[in-house]
Amino acid sequence: MKNVALLFSLLFVLAAKAQEQQPTDTLRTVVLPQFIAEAKRDPEYEKRYQKLVRDVKRVLPYAKVAGFRFQLMEQNLQMLPTDKARKEYLKRTEEAIKDQFMDDLVNLTVSQGKLLIKLIHRETGKDTYTLLKTYRGNLTAIYWQGLAKVFTADLKNEYNPVEDWQIEKIIKDLGIE
Repeated sequence: MKNVALLFSLLFVLAAKAQEQQPTDTLRTVVLPQFIAEAKRDPEYEKRYQKLVRDVKRVLPYAKVAGFRFQLMEQNLQMLPTDKARKEYLKRTEEAIKDQFMDDLVNLTVSQGKLLIKLIHRETGKDTYTLLKTYRGNLTAIYWQGLAKVFTADLKNEYNPVEDWQIEKIIKDLGIE
């Protein structure tokens, strides 16, 4: 019992002495050994990411053109005086777009098509379904939405930079904003 009391007294004195040595206005620092953390590369993740990079490179130019043509079309439609002139302009624009891009677009994979739907929303601020409904009519929009559903796509799908952060990062890395 004496030894235990002596041991506690000794520890108490040492603790009090240690507290006296440290100034009260400084923080105690601890030096940790340096180490490098290496993340294991998941080959499956890397494969999916590289596929996404390839798909973004493939469809982003189409989305950029869609955004530009949409903006140009909006400006031109406002300058046209009559509904008949607007309808004729829309018809000619649609034909020009089909002639220029249809062969390339039918060769896209399903995942590239889904990505294009998102990127068109990114560029125009409107989902593809709304664009079709506005410029081609409700029945046309419903038809294309039904066809998209067959391929597990959704024309109402929107781009969200928070959820689609990988796509946003790829676009920034490509320097095509």
